Amino acid sequence: MSRHRHVQLMASYNSWMNKKLYEAAAALPEGELARERGAYFGSVQGTLNHLLVADTVWLKRFAAESALSPAQSPAAYAALAPVRALAMPASLDAPQFDALAPMAAHRAWLDGVITAWTAALTEADLGAALHYARMNGEQYAKPLFEVLAHFFNHQTHHRGQATTLLSQAGVDVGVTDLLALIPNIEP
Repeated sequence: MSRHRHVQLMASYNSWMNKKLYEAAAALPEGELARERGAYFGSVQGTLNHLLVADTVWLKRFAAESALSPAQSPAAYAALAPVRALAMPASLDAPQFDALAPMAAHRAWLDGVITAWTAALTEADLGAALHYARMNGEQYAKPLFEVLAHFFNHQTHHRGQATTLLSQAGVDVGVTDLLALIPNIEP
């Protein structure tokens, strides 16, 4: 599998799983979404919020005019243009929405941006250096493909936490394995 195909698969998995998570979260009784459950980000809502925040931070880094090495034109990433208008979150737990419905709508929109952008990437793009600053100002330049691996792994990590919290609350998310999206190879 090419790196580009892998990134597209991960974007599809990300979108599929987020839809499942938000549908499961909607099944929680009133007040249970924001109930403190002892997780790193407290509640199901806090965990889903963190994913929105972290994805926004990374997408803004990917969308920055000077993010990629000079050989790559930022104009090639038209799918990221709407992200430039988003405010940069102040912290990794900065609340974004008070209710699940607008949070779910924004999540679906972000997933659409991720899917469109990853579809536009090329193998050459994936080998480019991504220049970015962490929230504390530290500067980095890292290979885009490896950063995307982190981006998708981070999502999977926190979705695992959210599925655990939902399960503890009595809500079954269903199948969560990436394997469900990998097609069979016919002999």
